[in-house]
Amino acid sequence: MLSYRHAFHAGNHGDVIKHLVLVNVLEYLLRKEAPVLYIDTHAGAGNYHLDNAQARKTGEAAEGISALDLAALPQSAESYTNLIHGYLRQRQYPGSPRIAADILRRGDKLRLFELHPTDEPALTRLFQRDRRVKVDRSNGFDSLKALLPAKNQRALVLIDPSYELKSDYDDVANSVLLGYQRMPNCLFLIWYPVVQRKLVNRMIRGLEKGGVRDLWQLELGLEEDSDDYGMTASGMLVINPPWVLADQMRALLPAIQQQLAPENGFSQVKQLVPE
Repeated sequence: MLSYRHAFHAGNHGDVIKHLVLVNVLEYLLRKEAPVLYIDTHAGAGNYHLDNAQARKTGEAAEGISALDLAALPQSAESYTNLIHGYLRQRQYPGSPRIAADILRRGDKLRLFELHPTDEPALTRLFQRDRRVKVDRSNGFDSLKALLPAKNQRALVLIDPSYELKSDYDDVANSVLLGYQRMPNCLFLIWYPVVQRKLVNRMIRGLEKGGVRDLWQLELGLEEDSDDYGMTASGMLVINPPWVLADQMRALLPAIQQQLAPENGFSQVKQLVPE
């Protein structure tokens, strides 16, 4: 949906869990020399200013990255913390493609998809001198059929749509299943908001019925589920995660929850489908 702008939400608690997972997964993949293909189906503008009008209007970073004592987090947050500090000093917060580009190597490739008429040009300008990166103004849900299986590469797919349309939840499941069928060993990261729990559960059932294996759910909540308007929690569905990720998140998510929402918050790390 073209009304959505991530600039209003940059640095919120959803970004924190999403990017902690992304950084730890990328660092694990880089332990091997084989090249990595990073695919971001809804890439946004790539970088955000925390003092601009959009960020000030919602103030979501104040309940996310700005509220965290990063130095007090477990060691598995160190790489994320080190990367993010440089941006925070400039009152900026990087999007997922910027984080991936900062971590990935010269021989790795990034394919970024964005439809928004303002964010796509900004994304293109951000990476105009980076030969590893190709930006497409197209629907990222349609990208996986052409890009997977990755030739002579390992692939990491991040899917993070707006979820402004209820159909996005089904589109995510269908897109992932198409990609999974073409490359079952691909690593998928699916971020989701908890606004209506039933929609998240429906997306999970779609993945389970589609036959995916090694499916995990990582979630951070600031308050209990509610039918009222607004995101109470967010999480990541991960297919084929590194074996170390679950333990990293079991240490990180409770520590973050204790800082952001010690009374009403919660976290969970669980395997939904075995290998």
